[in-house]
This record gives sequence, structure tokens and C-alpha cells, in this order.
Amino acid sequence: MRKLHTFILIFPVFIWSSCSVPKHGSVEKELSDTVRVENGLISGIKDIKSGVFSFKGIPFAAPPVNDLRWKAPQPVENWEGVKNCTEFSASAMQQTPQPFLCWTQEFIAPEKPLSEDCLYLNVWTNAKLRTDKLPVIVFIHGGGFSSGSGSVPIYDGVEMAKKEVVFVTINYRVGIFGFFAHPELTAESAAHTSGNYGLSDQIAALKWVQKNISVFGGDSLNVTIAGQSAGAFSVNYLVASPLAKGLFQRAIAESGGAVLSIGRFGNLSLQSAEQAGLETGRKLNTKSIAELRKIPAEDLLKVPNMSAPIIDGSVLPTDLYTIFSEGKQNDVPVLMGWNAREGNFSGAIVDAAKFKQQVDTKFGESAARFLELFPSGTDQEAEESQIALSGLQTFGLQAFKWMEFQNQTGKSKVYMYHFTRDVPHGEGQEDFGAFHTGEVPYAYNNLHISGIRPWQDADYKLAEAMSSYWVNFAKNGDPNGEELPVWNPCMPENFETMFLGDQIESGNIPDLDRLQFLEKQFESQLH
Repeated sequence: MRKLHTFILIFPVFIWSSCSVPKHGSVEKELSDTVRVENGLISGIKDIKSGVFSFKGIPFAAPPVNDLRWKAPQPVENWEGVKNCTEFSASAMQQTPQPFLCWTQEFIAPEKPLSEDCLYLNVWTNAKLRTDKLPVIVFIHGGGFSSGSGSVPIYDGVEMAKKEVVFVTINYRVGIFGFFAHPELTAESAAHTSGNYGLSDQIAALKWVQKNISVFGGDSLNVTIAGQSAGAFSVNYLVASPLAKGLFQRAIAESGGAVLSIGRFGNLSLQSAEQAGLETGRKLNTKSIAELRKIPAEDLLKVPNMSAPIIDGSVLPTDLYTIFSEGKQNDVPVLMGWNAREGNFSGAIVDAAKFKQQVDTKFGESAARFLELFPSGTDQEAEESQIALSGLQTFGLQAFKWMEFQNQTGKSKVYMYHFTRDVPHGEGQEDFGAFHTGEVPYAYNNLHISGIRPWQDADYKLAEAMSSYWVNFAKNGDPNGEELPVWNPCMPENFETMFLGDQIESGNIPDLDRLQFLEKQFESQLH
């Protein structure tokens, strides 16, 4: 039996160089390593082997520092000459990223540099002409809204660009810098709200894509937002947000969603967040936002903060359950799912006796049925059930309910997947199976990024298939393509799901009886 762990939602740089500038008055449409975006000229690099252009560290908003700390993203100032965009920017301010458990170095943001000056994005493109109008994927990183970066190695965009999409990764503010509310901040805001700076950054990046992606050969009318873990939660929030309407046409959510208010996601009101902000100010012995803005970033990191999006009345007018149940979401095709062994995100594992006590207290008359579905006859069995329950509540149930809502109140299709491949582990590593985030290097064809995992032919075949599904979906909202097993939409009439593992085959959604039980329990609490 594999050793089980409690997982924490943590995941998962400007150097300018010279380049040539197009001749004045040139009207050539051929893509080059120098392009003009709305604020000026930028230069990137063309990889000779692949032919892919990469542009890294492109500013999409002004640095949110000093008086702009805890303000909505502001416009970038124009620059003179050519800004060399050949290296990643700093990652958002966070605790120093370090590998742990199953998340080896390729899953983790770079240790340095970290900075509040972090609102930059990266573009990879294989377009030949600026008029190619290739589909665009904008990937939003995970990290529990407290860590992560667009420069995590497994998010590299070369392989996806080779499949004829323009691939974009972004940074956004995290932790106390991205999700801090306070009555003073609400009062000074034109939108009369505060707290969702991280989500506002994501929206600003999408607006930048709308204005600029055409110069990289991308189609601004064919944008897919994609994300994993907190990035998938972000995708769910953006699909719900009226401020993101029209900024994308498709959505991919890998292990994440917030249509059900479970844990710290989906149920934090602006008023509660403001009170938490006042308490933070008291702990720091400050009397105003002006004083809080003068505190060094490193000191702010030492203060506990509830890092989660807020129902703020603006970015999120109300809770996602209401938005989706009333059909007010941005109605786009969705590809989503979760992994077979996500891990435990629900606190300490307890023994069988304690677990049964908790079940009796929480489920009452339904406790017996719960224990049939999540058996706990021994401590080992109880541990397995707690791991399964956590993965389903945090990820599986969210995707399941999102799928149901989209079928009920929307017109666009939903494609469900379940990732089951045991990710190979290197010498000295534990076997974590199909762990949380394990699907990402497959989905974006980046197995080669890791030099410590003994990949097998089955892994490369799966990565080729998954990345092709993802690209096909970005192109036309349907993952199907030549030489790929047929992937049908998921509906309550069939619950069809694509299993992505040692075999690629369709079947019924996994753990359906457990999901329906948990859904019923959640619904009963609403009445």
C-alpha cells in the first residue's frame, strides 16, 4: 500500500538582451523575434530547432507596488526603444518555493527572484505570419492562491506551440498581496470593493491578450482559459464573472472548481474579508492602509492571511452556486476533471473510531449510508476513505456539480476526464500514483522537462494524446480528432467520462454513487 500524506495546496525573472529592430516602415507580415505590442516594441527568441518564438516577461499591468499595493491593476506605461523579453519575470511575492512530497523541482516556481513587481506574462508561438489567427490558450497556475508562477517548468509552452496554438502563461498576485480586503480599500475603490486583486490581475491579462495576441499570430476571438488546482478554481471564477465576459471562448479546469461553497473557496463574503483585514492591521500595529502599504513585503508574508477569492459584489456578484443555477455564467464549452489520487486536503487523518464519531455528528441519519460508501472498519480503511473523501469533496464534487449546472442552465457542452496514470517516480521517491498536478506535464506534452522520472512509452503516448485533445478543444471546443479515441460530452443522461491512464477509454464517471450522496448532503444543507 502506498504511504498516504496530507497535501497542502502550494505549488506550485527580468534580464534584457539585445535584438534587431524591423526597418522603419516595414509592412512584412512574417512573424519575427521583434513585435510591437500596445506599449512598445518587444524582442524575444526564436528556437532554431523547433521554430517556436518565445517572449517572456511581458508587462500586462503596472507594477503593483507602493501606493498601487492592493489596487486594481493599472495600465502599463509606454516605453521607448525595444524591451528585451527573453527571460521570465520575478514570480509573485510568496514564501520561498521548495520541492516537497510528490512535487519535485519541475512542479515548483523558481526560488528567486520573488517580487511584488510580478504582473508579467509569457507567450510561445509557432505562427509563420502575424495573420495566422491560431487558437490561444492562456494557462493560469496553481498554488492555493498563495504561491506559484507562470514560469513553473512544466508549464513551458514550446510543445503546445508546435501543435499550432499560441500558448500564454501569466503571473497574478497571491496571498496577502492578491486577496486582502479592508474597509479603507473598499472605500477608495471605484468599484466599492476590495480583495480580489489576484482575479483582477487574471482579467487584466486576458484583456491584454485581446488587444495584443494578434501580433503573435493568435486569434483574439478564439481564446481558451486553462488552469490547474487554484488555476482551475480561477477558471471557474472567471466563467462566473461578468467582468470576464467575452474575454475567452472555452475553458479547461484541471482539479478545481468552486460552484459549491466547501472549505475556504466560494463562501467568503466581502464583510467577513474586511473584518479579517482589520484584524491583520491590528496584528501589525497599523492604523491605516497608508501604514500597511509601507510595511516591507517580507514582513507581510509572516502574517496569516485567508488567501481565497471573495464574493465582492463586483468580480463575483454573488456565490457561484447562484450564478450557475440561474444560468448567469459565461456560457462556454468546458473540459474538466480530476485525478485518481488527488491526496488529502482536509486536515489531519484520524483513526477509525474518531472518524466514525465525526461521521455520526456530521451526517446523522445518513451516517450508515456514508460508512457503506466510505468504509472505516479498520484504521487503514478509514485512512483510505478520508483520502478519497477529501479528493472528491475538493475536486470531484465541484466538477460533477459544475457539469450538471452547465447541462441544466447553459447550451455549451462539457467534456469530463479522469486521470488515472500512476506517474513514474525516480529512485528514492515514493509512489504517489496519479497525484494532484501529476496530469499537467502530460496535458501540455512536457514530460521531457523532468530528468528524474523514468518515463515509459505509455507515458509518452498518453502525453501525446492528452495534449492533442487539449489543442483540439482549444481550436473548436471539441477535443476529438484523428487517431484519438472518441470523447463524447458528459451529460446527466450518460455521465460519460474519458479515462486517461494506461488505457485511453470512455466510461461512466468514477465514484458516481459517492458523488451523488455528497451532492444530496450538500443540497440538504441549503434548505
